[in-house]
Amino acid sequence: MNNNNRASVQDQFSLEGRVALVTGAGTGLGAHFARVLAQAGAKVACVARRLDRVEAVAADIRAQGGEAFACVLDVTDGASIKQAFDSVERHLGLIDVLVNNAGLSDPAPFEEMSRTQWTSLLDANLSGPFFVAQEMAKRLIVAGKPGSIINIASILGHLAKDKFVNYGTTKAGLIHMTQYMALDLIPYSIRVNALAPGYFPSEMTNPFYESEVGKREIASLPPKRLGRHEELDGPLLLLASNASSYMSGSVVTVDAGHSIRLS
Repeated sequence: MNNNNRASVQDQFSLEGRVALVTGAGTGLGAHFARVLAQAGAKVACVARRLDRVEAVAADIRAQGGEAFACVLDVTDGASIKQAFDSVERHLGLIDVLVNNAGLSDPAPFEEMSRTQWTSLLDANLSGPFFVAQEMAKRLIVAGKPGSIINIASILGHLAKDKFVNYGTTKAGLIHMTQYMALDLIPYSIRVNALAPGYFPSEMTNPFYESEVGKREIASLPPKRLGRHEELDGPLLLLASNASSYMSGSVVTVDAGHSIRLS
């Protein structure tokens, strides 16, 4: 094998010199994504509503030799978004990789779902990613710099599951919004793609997976298990790095065949 070719492949997936921002980075997949991006060479901004949690993640990244900064960002608050971007730029530089990971889940049967359950998820899971991505794109366009936006969707944006009408609708909207954003941002070399995980453990979903109903559902999955966080590392780095330079408007599904099974 040609060693020069091997080095060139490694370089394609490198994030050296990049500045990444991960929303919802205090726990679960968001914290994992922040660490993976740092390991690939990016300076990472860890943001969420709770400062103590993202500070702990940023401190862990720094302890491993990476560069990270933590601050508060509430995706439902426009002023908070702008303040966070200003702060990250002062500490790390212009953000050119965004992982729109923050989100909520509040399941209930359709006939019982309250207006608050509906609107709160629209704000956090759909409007939030829109305005965070818009803030990033505006700054990149002014600077004349390219970038990559990764919206964290879900297979429930493709599939219907009882009691998840609010969550599934927002994730379906996020997938479609990804495609519209991609078209509008092509002239500026800002790529927009979505990552759609299947069932993975998280602080939000663990109570369900630990229940008897949840255990039966896990047993019915094609691989008979939940995904492992590290099984999202490759798809994440693909979309964040120059390895996906000809990808925009794509949805990368990571679910071990869950969404394509017959029954």
